[in-house]
Formats: sequence, structure tokens, C-alpha cells
Amino acid sequence: MESGLTVAVFGAYGHTGRFVVAQLRDRGFVPVLSGRDAAKLEKAASESGLEARPASVDDPASLDRALAGAAAVINCAGPFAATAGPVIEAALRAGIPYVDVAAEIEANVDTFTNFAERARAAGAVIVPAMAFYGGLGDLLATAAMGDWTAADEAHVAYGLSGWHPTAGTRASGVVSGERRGGRRVRYANGRLEYRDDKPPTLEWPFPDPMGPRAVIGEFTMADVVTIPSHLSIPDVRTYMTVEAARELSDPDTPAPAPVDEHGRSAQTFLVDVVVRSGGAQRRAVARGRDIYAITAPLAVEAVDRILTGQTRTVGVASAGEIFDALGFLHALAPHLTLELRR
Repeated sequence: MESGLTVAVFGAYGHTGRFVVAQLRDRGFVPVLSGRDAAKLEKAASESGLEARPASVDDPASLDRALAGAAAVINCAGPFAATAGPVIEAALRAGIPYVDVAAEIEANVDTFTNFAERARAAGAVIVPAMAFYGGLGDLLATAAMGDWTAADEAHVAYGLSGWHPTAGTRASGVVSGERRGGRRVRYANGRLEYRDDKPPTLEWPFPDPMGPRAVIGEFTMADVVTIPSHLSIPDVRTYMTVEAARELSDPDTPAPAPVDEHGRSAQTFLVDVVVRSGGAQRRAVARGRDIYAITAPLAVEAVDRILTGQTRTVGVASAGEIFDALGFLHALAPHLTLELRR
């Protein structure tokens, strides 16, 4: 879309925010940089030549100024438990679409719970978790389902070569842990369940060339919110390779380091999604590089499709519900490879 439309990016100076800004420019949009840290914002603006509009979630007027004249807003600033609500409110006041990259399960639940009716009544579009976690798994599960209207279970297995978390990932994890009272969460029997026991460790049969790998079972990510929000699947389980989970939990694991001209890290990923109904099984597999970098084309493709009317509903909706999942995934071809087994 070579539109020259302005898109506000809240949290534009963060690790993922910078990827989103670059992707917007590549797609012909004009990013407006916004966020809470004025010094970081001005530095990012001076380096990019883009406009900076400082804003705070505690100051609605500042958010209104940040979104003035924008065609849409992408929220990249976690923890989303603190930022999603205020930025959504500002988007509703401005009458523009809202997209975020939240991986926080509880924050995404809040978005569906608190804004579904208002957004639908206003004909507004709000797409939470439009990111590697939550968005990609939902698109893959929806594509794998095909003409199925229901399934017994969905499994989303993350095969990461490693996981060097950003400061934002760590901060969001702390907030989620506090909200859960230290418990873990899973989606089973059609609802979120909070548990005190340890998650299981098992072997997941990733496709070649990765092959079978040890994973943490019920390593629950935002897919347990997005997938069942529109697909009739009572059990949604997510898994993480043991090595990546270990790096995430280690406080000494460094942040991701760029190794190419795009700022991507050396991390690679394979997302293996399996849906089962009775004795039948369908599968969708995506492969790519850098879980933070891939979030940018996911979020920007979403904005492009919203602004060009390529949507199926209004209100609060996950990626698989509001977009043509298979078409969306094919549009990401420069950034990931896709395989469907139906």
C-alpha cells in the first residue's frame, strides 16, 4: 500500500517498535513516533527524521495529541496491562483502528472483555496480539482448520533455536506473574485454568529437519486467548523447546543482538500447529527468523488490510477471525515459509 497515510506507533523506540517503524516505512506509511520516554523518543526521531509525539498512558490529552491525524495506531509498549486500555480508549476517541503486539495473556483477555461491546457498537476495529505470539499461531490454526467448523484440540509448538528476551519481554513477564499469583495457566475444557503444579516435559515431533525435540508442555502463550476467541476448540495447548525456555528464565541471558543489516538476531523459529478432530489431523508449519522482527510485518500487514477494507468483522477480533488467514500468511512470504498438511 503506497498511501503515505500516517500511523502512530506507541512505544516506537523499543526493540519491537523499531522493527515496526522500519516496516511501516518500507510499506509506504509515514510513522509518527510516540511513547512515554521523551528522551528516547527524541533520539529515535532525530535518527530517523520522523515526528515525535511524547505521550503518557496517565495523560489522555497527550495520547489524543499523539494520535491526531493518524489513520491507525500500533501499540508496541509493554507491559500491555498498563498501556493497552488507555491507548485503545484514545483510538476509540480518535475513531481509528487499534493494533497491538501484546503477548500477555491477561492483558489480551482484558481487551476482549472490556472493549468487545463498545468497539462493535462503534464499528471500530481492535486487533490485540497481532504478533509472533498470539497472532501467528492463530493464523496458522485458522488456516489449518480449513473447512472444519470445530475441532477437539489445537496444539501450537514453538521450536526456537534460543530465546534472548528483550527488557520489555521480561517486564511483561513480571506483570503477568504477579497477576497470576505465581501460578501457571493453561486453556482446557473451554476455559483458562490456573494451576500450582509444574508443567510437563515431553517430546514434540517437529517436522524435519528439526525433528523430535524436548519441549515444556503447557508453556502457555497468547494463542490460548486468540484461537478460542473465534474457533470452536475446547483445548488449546502451547509448547516451547526446553533450551529456549531455559534461556528465557535465566536472568543472565542477554538481550537479542543484531547480526544483519535489518537488525535481526540469529534466532530462528519453527511454529508447528496441529488441530485434531476425531481421528483426523491437520497441520500448518511456519519457519522464519527472529520472533521480534517477524512481529513487524504481522502488525503492519494487519494495518494495511484494515485500512484497505480487507476485513471480515468489526469490534475486538483476533487475526484469524478478522482476516483471511491463508491469504494473510501468503502475504508474509518474504518473511516466513509456510507449509499446510490437510
